[in-house]
Amino acid sequence: MSDPEIIYGRNPVEEAKRGRRKVLRVWEAPETPETRLVELCGSTDHQGIVAEVEPFPYLSGSDLLAGEDALVVVLDQIQDPRNLGAICRSAEAAGATGVVIPDRRAASVTAAAAKASAGAVEHLKIARVRNISDWIIEAKDAGFWIWGADGRADQAPWQVDLTGKTALVLGTEEKGLRQRVADSCDGLIAIPQSGQVDSLNVSVAAAVLIFEAIRQRSRT
Repeated sequence: MSDPEIIYGRNPVEEAKRGRRKVLRVWEAPETPETRLVELCGSTDHQGIVAEVEPFPYLSGSDLLAGEDALVVVLDQIQDPRNLGAICRSAEAAGATGVVIPDRRAASVTAAAAKASAGAVEHLKIARVRNISDWIIEAKDAGFWIWGADGRADQAPWQVDLTGKTALVLGTEEKGLRQRVADSCDGLIAIPQSGQVDSLNVSVAAAVLIFEAIRQRSRT
């Protein structure tokens, strides 16, 4: 079994207590000094509580393919754990089936990701896969329609059908989808923008796409 992990912050620790992995030990202020809490978690953003928990229970990619109306968020090499956490928070709040991340060159469910998710990762199905493009092929075989987020696309998310088995694929914070991953998608969509900023933060874009899919599903 892998080594225990550290999480911090009120919501992450409380949600871990209600989630799937066992909380092994908790340190709280004022019983535990501030300096010790920072030493344990490596952050001053601990809100007075740090916990040792079991390793995060990742699923396999195939575990997210069941269900007639499955909605899966696929993250192609997202680097910032805070973005990962924020996306997981939106996915869990919306009731998405789960999130797929690669097992290399990408953020994983660290303490920082758990904190940014406000503990949502403790209740969300998250799968790690070796290759995003290969997972997309597997998902297509399982009846999924794959939509990639690309700022250059001609279609807005509300102009396409996001009901039924759907995967929403988002790329890295700076470069977006890798070409191979984009080519694997059935179609590309972009969130229309009228301002002066070049693009939305990936976690904001993910939230827009996820809740548009939920909106469409609520109508059917």
